[in-house]
Amino acid sequence: MHITAKDLAALIPPGFTLGVATAAFQIEGALEEDGRGPAGWDVFSAKDGAIVENHSPVTACDHYHRMPQDVALMKQLGVDSYRFSFAWPRIQPTGSGPANRAGLDFYDRLLDELLANGISPMATIYHWDTPLALDEAGGWMNRDTAYRLGEYAAILAEAFGDRVARWCTINEPATVSTNGYSLGLHSPGKELLLGAFPTVHHQLLGHGLAVQALRAAKVPGEIGMTNVYSPMVPNSINPLDRISAGLMDLAQNRLYADPVLTGKYPDLIRAAKFFSSFESPEEDMDIISQPLDFYGLNYYMPTKVAVGPGGGAVPASMAEAMGSDLSAAGNGGTPFHVETWPEADITAYGWPVKPEYMAVALKEMGERYPNLPPVILTEGGASFEDIIVRDKSTNTKFIPDERRLKYLSDHLEAALRATAPGGEAESVDLRGYYVWSLLDNFEWSAGYNQPFGLLHVDFETLERTPKASYFWFQELIEERDLAAAATAAIAEAVAGGDVEVDVLGTDVLGTDAVGSGVVDGASDGDVPALGASA
Repeated sequence: MHITAKDLAALIPPGFTLGVATAAFQIEGALEEDGRGPAGWDVFSAKDGAIVENHSPVTACDHYHRMPQDVALMKQLGVDSYRFSFAWPRIQPTGSGPANRAGLDFYDRLLDELLANGISPMATIYHWDTPLALDEAGGWMNRDTAYRLGEYAAILAEAFGDRVARWCTINEPATVSTNGYSLGLHSPGKELLLGAFPTVHHQLLGHGLAVQALRAAKVPGEIGMTNVYSPMVPNSINPLDRISAGLMDLAQNRLYADPVLTGKYPDLIRAAKFFSSFESPEEDMDIISQPLDFYGLNYYMPTKVAVGPGGGAVPASMAEAMGSDLSAAGNGGTPFHVETWPEADITAYGWPVKPEYMAVALKEMGERYPNLPPVILTEGGASFEDIIVRDKSTNTKFIPDERRLKYLSDHLEAALRATAPGGEAESVDLRGYYVWSLLDNFEWSAGYNQPFGLLHVDFETLERTPKASYFWFQELIEERDLAAAATAAIAEAVAGGDVEVDVLGTDVLGTDAVGSGVVDGASDGDVPALGASA
């Protein structure tokens, strides 16, 4: 079971954003229309075997042609905000030079449609769709790509700066470096292993240059970045498992967050011999670590780490681990590996469902970074196989995705409780949660086999069908708005002297509050909205 939507809504603080997220390459389709240039992902996904069942992104969800319909579904859902990404090759077909007017026009229409429907735009500048010309010049192994991203950000700021409420410079640089350049699972398909470290610094430099461009343009919207975060959990009390988890944490979390939030890479990164290929010119750090208005976290799961061959010898101590040259050991492998969670529910992706580690992630961020800006959970969601139930008498469909619904509810509850006063991450100023994703979509190398959407997409007919999780999220937003309206009405009445409220607790609408003639007898947050039935 999970908390009711009404009780969950009672945990949501004022001003907290509830939204949905997508990415251009995963939903738009129309890869060769209106002057869009090729992306590295176009070429990678066309390779035999690169994508599960050789699925093609050519059409995807056809959002490029169905955008008004998708915005209408968001309006019906009631979300505060929509996080989307600009397609770099649609706006700059070769990654440099003047903007493609037709590409700008599409996002003009999208932004206007969102604002007309009361939906606040949150735009990601770079969500993995590097223009092919830049990939062919080395992609993120080439420092020049960072400067191209800065120029691209300047184009976006000039065209859309008046309408975007929040800007994410770059999405999940850790995934780009690991899957795209180290393991070859994503575009551009490089298998550089530890030789991929330059892509880390170049992406972070690109982030910093994009921030500079947005600030120079004086955009009124908030500016931040987004990275994936996974708490690293030792497999056992074995000290070597703890060492292994610490190394994994360095490589996947702190390597990307520390430079942005502290202005330097972790000291252990510099001490580790196996990071010897990593270069980080000091003059870049001021650019990378500019103050941000928010920091975005994509949280999906924790990672359990154990000592043992991942290609290298097992270290006997932290000192030995930091001094080992893993680049010369077994294909540049690591002396640790990821373990499974046999006791946990597992998503279709094989990811463990452990909502309690949402609180751990937020706590770790708050403890590590005393000057952490406000945090937005910019992605969260789960892939589960969906079953379509058809009512023949009415010719309607229903998709009872209870496991996805529970995942979302449990994780949002964990985040809200952790960051509430007295919570284990109360120092973190949490400002919002975006569900991944609005639509089932092209999930990169997994193709269409990993549905995350609140909306089911039939990839033959492109019909959208709301799932049970869509209606749950809709109810959550409605309950939040009812509670907010009730609070505002009571506050207005009290301010006008129309009622008196005797506060027994600390919160008029909290656990021990009663009000003369208004909320008399209500407790535990069970306060009906004025004019509504209980």
